[in-house]
Amino acid sequence: MESNRINLDHRIIYSIIESDSRVLDLGCGEGELLYPLVRDKRIRAQGIELNDKAIQECVKKGLSVFQDDIENSLREYPDNSFDYVILNQSMQEVKKVDCVIQEALRIGNKVVVGFPNFAYIKSRLMLFFKGKSPITGSLPYLWFDTPNVRFLSITDFKNFCASKNIQIVETHYIGKKAIVRHFPNLFALNAIFVLTNNS
Repeated sequence: MESNRINLDHRIIYSIIESDSRVLDLGCGEGELLYPLVRDKRIRAQGIELNDKAIQECVKKGLSVFQDDIENSLREYPDNSFDYVILNQSMQEVKKVDCVIQEALRIGNKVVVGFPNFAYIKSRLMLFFKGKSPITGSLPYLWFDTPNVRFLSITDFKNFCASKNIQIVETHYIGKKAIVRHFPNLFALNAIFVLTNNS
């Protein structure tokens, strides 16, 4: 994988996914993550995406993608259909978060979740000092133009997992250019969690 040309979150997820795995990518975009996984790690890939243009780009890359809404399509899959289900930079746009994550855990042995941290220090300072909705590298949208319907922090997500008896098996916290190792809820722009069921 050409690491200098790929987003840090994609590099981390790429390193998590084992070769020859069955992978479902929810909100796969133009296949920027799925394509190198298929090419380099021989995964059996399936994507779900709504955007027509993004789907066309996936097809050009030879990827298998269904046009569907991830909130309603997962119930069609049998239990344990995939080794990994990826929900990267999509969860904050989902209305039925609990349902999507539970369904992802049902059909996948592990679920990789990535999201922007709304408690990032610059977001806090912008809201406190300027009284404006934050705009950061991971939250580049104006308040009236954002696809986000959820505004969560790393701490929020950890609490959610604890309340639902979801086991967190791996965490990665991402700053502007590097991994964040201390006080991630304050200093991380993005977070990646690997989840599994406790049951």
